[in-house]
Amino acid sequence: MKKQVYEDYKYFMQDAGSFYVGSRYTLKEITLCDDILFKFRKVVAESIIPSFDPEDKLETVLYYLKPDDFVLQVLKQMGAELRHSIKKKKKHLFGGEEEVYSTEYMKITELAKMSVSEKEERGILIQELKGSKLALLTV
Repeated sequence: MKKQVYEDYKYFMQDAGSFYVGSRYTLKEITLCDDILFKFRKVVAESIIPSFDPEDKLETVLYYLKPDDFVLQVLKQMGAELRHSIKKKKKHLFGGEEEVYSTEYMKITELAKMSVSEKEERGILIQELKGSKLALLTV
């Protein structure tokens, strides 16, 4: 029997101007993965890992950012946004309501302004980090 590993949200993609990193990578995995842009791996190794544990997931780093963190300044410099799911109430045609998740993009500074309790209350689930390739060169 083959052992299956949970690999959802562990990916790296890029297009002409942006790159996208899945949030389930640990910081150590990011630095060791050859598929990820070298410059981003270097930024993670030199700027993010000193502030966090290498076994922390990217999702955890983003979730617990504070407005005065150096890591936030680095992410802001590279034009970071994040894709996340958030709970919303959906009204049905005949009167009922249900909670559903909606996927949206959010600036990294907006997320850092929220308290942890506010993030939990809104049901935020971070899926990926999006960054600008051009801005990454300036970091």
